[in-house]
Amino acid sequence: MESELKVLTRQSTSQRPGPEPEQDDRPLLKPEPEPDTPQRPAPEPGQSIEEMEKKYAAYVRRDVYGTMGRGKLSWAERLWLVPRLVILVPIRVVAGMTILVSYYVICRVCTAFRAPNREEGGEEQEDYAHLRGWRRAVILRTGRFLSRAMLFVFGFYWISETSNENESGDHSDGLKRYGAIISNHVSYIDILYHMSSSFPSFVAKRSVSKLPLVGLISKCLGCVFVQRELKSSDFKGVSGVVTERIREAYQDEFAPRMIIFPEGTTTNGDYLLPFKTGVFLAKAPVQPVILRYPYRRFSPAWDSISGARHVILLLSQFVNHIEVRRLPVYHPSEQEMEDPKLYAANVRKLMAQEGDLILSDIGLPEKRVYHAALNGNISMPSVLHQKGD
Repeated sequence: MESELKVLTRQSTSQRPGPEPEQDDRPLLKPEPEPDTPQRPAPEPGQSIEEMEKKYAAYVRRDVYGTMGRGKLSWAERLWLVPRLVILVPIRVVAGMTILVSYYVICRVCTAFRAPNREEGGEEQEDYAHLRGWRRAVILRTGRFLSRAMLFVFGFYWISETSNENESGDHSDGLKRYGAIISNHVSYIDILYHMSSSFPSFVAKRSVSKLPLVGLISKCLGCVFVQRELKSSDFKGVSGVVTERIREAYQDEFAPRMIIFPEGTTTNGDYLLPFKTGVFLAKAPVQPVILRYPYRRFSPAWDSISGARHVILLLSQFVNHIEVRRLPVYHPSEQEMEDPKLYAANVRKLMAQEGDLILSDIGLPEKRVYHAALNGNISMPSVLHQKGD
């Protein structure tokens, strides 16, 4: 499988436009030069499902609901599912909406008569994460509590957390300080967990800031908004905001932390995709966190399934599980600080080893190809120009 993934990657990097891809999983080695004329990946006609699952293994669902959550269910499974759809799901939807509206009201009260902080990007980069005093304290504490309550509504009654942050025996504050949390990305549930744990800021699509209820909450989190489908001149501005936020968080313990998912998209939870290097440009230490979602029937991973179907099936389960492992704060060497690609590759390899994750060389373009094939759409130019996840 690994050789097939590497073959696919060489095909995709020779076909995908844009900046040079970040490939090099070898620690303490300089990345090799990449081809100058990358092109997009193209589907191979006549591929079987088995062949596609080998190439796009990081996005393949293997729970009882099958590919895209549309697999054929046994009668026993249907009998198990129907009463939960009729009784459990509506109750949880009402409870979840109550929590969301309650937190929106809290954020509205705490930000009343306060102008948002505006960074580079004008109104598109405004936030309330730099409030001080009782306002910030209420937003943070109620946000963490209600995020945990939302996880409870989703069936995550217990969270298994392990940490080996202090294995070295050095408890100095300097070695514990970091600028950003680096996490693998499996589901939108990842965000709820991190909100309940450390309430960090994160990068979100610009459209999120305009959503009812969620828009204000995202600004209270201090989200950095980016319009991923348009690689315009503001992209450098957004990258600069993220870098400054990370440096600020490292230097000031009261500044909002950043949570970054450097893979850029979600997987099925068994793989780790190549890391984008933006977060590592700040040269600050990072806190690696690994998330796993053990399951029996339905996988909480948001890989190749629609959002609505995923929410309904997730809410229909009585119990869902999440396992969290925090690694020691990773302090970059001088060589890594001078080479963000090397820094990203070494953190990625460490997380894969500690989390028992498989390194994969594919990325978001291949995910779109796989989704298009599953939907019977082989018009790749239109598929590859869709908005990011």
